[in-house]
Amino acid sequence: MINPTNATVSTVRNSVSSTIINPSQSTLGRHLARRLVQIGVTDVFSVPGDFNLTLLDHLIAEPGLNLIGCCNELNAGYAADGYARSRGVGACVVTFTVGGLSVLNAIAGANSENLPVICIVGGPNSNDYGTNRILHHTIGLPDFSQELRCFQTVTCYQAVVNNLEDAHEQIDTAISTALKENKPVYISVSCNLSAIPHPTFSREPVPFSLSPKMSNELGLEAAVEAAAEFLNKAVKPVLVGGPKLRPAHASEAFVELADACGYALAIMPSAKGLVPEHHPRFVGTYWGAVSSAFCAEIVESADAYLFAGPIFNDYSSVGYSLLLKKEKAIIVQPDRVVIANGPAFGCVLMKDFFVALAKKIKPNTTAYDNYRRIFVPEGEPLRNAPQEPLRVNVLFQHIQKMLSSETAVIAETGDSWFNCQKLKLPRGCGYEFQMQYGSIGWSVGATLGYAQAVPEKRVIACIGDGSFQVTAQDVSTMLRCRQKTIIFLINNGGYTIEVEIHDGPYNVIKNWNYTSLVDAIHNGEGKCWTAKVFCEEELVEAIETATGPEKDSLCFIEVIVHKDDTSKELLEWGSRVSAANSRQPNPQ
Repeated sequence: MINPTNATVSTVRNSVSSTIINPSQSTLGRHLARRLVQIGVTDVFSVPGDFNLTLLDHLIAEPGLNLIGCCNELNAGYAADGYARSRGVGACVVTFTVGGLSVLNAIAGANSENLPVICIVGGPNSNDYGTNRILHHTIGLPDFSQELRCFQTVTCYQAVVNNLEDAHEQIDTAISTALKENKPVYISVSCNLSAIPHPTFSREPVPFSLSPKMSNELGLEAAVEAAAEFLNKAVKPVLVGGPKLRPAHASEAFVELADACGYALAIMPSAKGLVPEHHPRFVGTYWGAVSSAFCAEIVESADAYLFAGPIFNDYSSVGYSLLLKKEKAIIVQPDRVVIANGPAFGCVLMKDFFVALAKKIKPNTTAYDNYRRIFVPEGEPLRNAPQEPLRVNVLFQHIQKMLSSETAVIAETGDSWFNCQKLKLPRGCGYEFQMQYGSIGWSVGATLGYAQAVPEKRVIACIGDGSFQVTAQDVSTMLRCRQKTIIFLINNGGYTIEVEIHDGPYNVIKNWNYTSLVDAIHNGEGKCWTAKVFCEEELVEAIETATGPEKDSLCFIEVIVHKDDTSKELLEWGSRVSAANSRQPNPQ
């Protein structure tokens, strides 16, 4: 069975069950459903269409599986993404081509974030393959491969199940590949096969297992020796955690290394939530010019830095402006270690490397001691005068006080990236955002999926008005699922992150009455409470209501702020990204 905490699948040790399944349950659809439950997926996000309806019947019939209907395929994909961030794996089910191409953007995002999402599509009748027929839901050509060709670019494995003989093998290969590669996979199931029994489905399937990945022992030993020598001769080395700690399942091992070495410990922005911020030598987020106070100075002045699973793109490098040198860096990827300009070691698992390195490293607190010497606590934002229009920095001061081990933060693409990055996460508080792909609107579906995966946590979602307009419909699904999320809708009248990169009239959007919209979606079904706040006093009252009398309701708080009220980090970051985007062509 899958372990939700680190998404690893154990090997099978017990004898295989030989339970005979009655014919009504030994169908392709039920077999797929049982496999999903076995790997830890108890909720599947779906949109019905004529090619997947029979499959949905069989998924619903599985006692351990809950089918959640979404308003559109994009949100179903985003929900599976959010679910996978908590459970280690997620799944969505859509219909052929019109559904598949709609969910494609979400699957691409899951790929970029190294999330195993199983995208299941109800496909054409098996008899139609190899014919010259034209089907509906296609572009009118007798070729059914358009959807498959699109998914080949954003998934690590594609299974087209159009006969029963090898269906079980194709399904198992797809699922195991998703879990091994930490990437999405595509499974197309012909619409006429889901209800048909087959001898390969007639017994309880073998408990799902994956062969554990192993490091090359000689390579591991050599990598550890070289890294220890490199770091032990450094004067003020530091550690920086990156986003690939997640697919490597190496967060705990990274903390073990941090405990052993005594180095100052920072994170890249996209790794927030993967490293405990209550660690005694945590110095904040390293994000170049927009880093946490005093963090960039410590990292960039170090004479050696170990980056654990980094992604250096134009956003994380603030328009390629990081002051790092390759000869000072050890780069550790999920299965590879590169030391400065020198040797590279393959077939070395990150988790194994950190555990072994922790035993060879000499403690050195110099960088952290320097941080403590130069550190000056951040000041408080200016106090709001009574009834003064609310400022964003005051809003996030109050959100900070809401955080605990029983909450999780979902930060939408935009200024919420920067404001939420400054939140100090208490022990056990979840945190998710989509930095590599940066698709606006991601957070609505992701909030739905994440909250469904961990009902014991209260999700706090910070969403800009522009992003919310892309995917607002699935607030209705949150209500159907009786979720108790708190959504802060930050209404500043446009796409603020785009304004700070390159302004134009296209960044202004039509203002909605967002609270009335959510009230209309609520329509008296389920528990929902909304509020519109203009000043700090109203915000305090709204938070008290949301965390008190309405703690079991979905709470939607629309926060009205000035269109130019942004974090200082966004102003700096936007100008640097703009400069990177507008570089002139190199002379030919």
